[in-house]
Amino acid sequence: MKTPRTFADALADTALKSVFNPYRDHCVLHDRDDGARVRKRNLVHCLEASIETKVDTIWIARDLGYRGGRRTGVPLTDEVHLTSASALLGGITLDRATRGPVVAERTAAVVWRVLTQIEAPAVLWNIFPLHPHEPDDSLSNRCHTRSERDATWPFLTALIAMIAPRRIVAIGRDAGLALSGIEIPVMTVRHPSYGGQSEFIAGVHAIYGLHKNDPAPELPFLSSQAASGAMA
Repeated sequence: MKTPRTFADALADTALKSVFNPYRDHCVLHDRDDGARVRKRNLVHCLEASIETKVDTIWIARDLGYRGGRRTGVPLTDEVHLTSASALLGGITLDRATRGPVVAERTAAVVWRVLTQIEAPAVLWNIFPLHPHEPDDSLSNRCHTRSERDATWPFLTALIAMIAPRRIVAIGRDAGLALSGIEIPVMTVRHPSYGGQSEFIAGVHAIYGLHKNDPAPELPFLSSQAASGAMA
């Protein structure tokens, strides 16, 4: 897993119960015929561009969500913000892997609002890099288990080795605790879901040395279903 392509190949080979692997699996409800291949290509393009431009910071949340990275293959990024991700990484090609209307995710909206403000690219990732769901509902979100984390932890260490970041931003308490043993400076900020938007934005601004007196009003919930997808 020393290059983005070998990394993505290994990730695509991972299969776990009650887990949707966006780089391997096909969603019969929403995916294009080549959806998994498109998501895998999106991931490779993001990683290659990050290495080429020497991006020095990784933002890490907990799990992929069904409205965001599950659909795009890009962590913390919904379909609404694929263009933003492309622009921030120098105009790389990122394509939709799904059919039908573009789907938005609350967490992605806040994350990309801040990334646009700071105008600095970051590698986006999750402690568990796949989408864990309830056994009877593939379009739901749940927290990954310890065994699932252990099974995919080598991908996190491989990513860190590829990117060689000088710092990691942990998004949310769960991500911060999981990264407590990493031998790289880890700064934890509040997760933007469930009323945490202002604290998240203030925390990231502090890390990047921005001192804006902008309270960043809360974005409205997309829907109760969208809110359940906020942990991506």
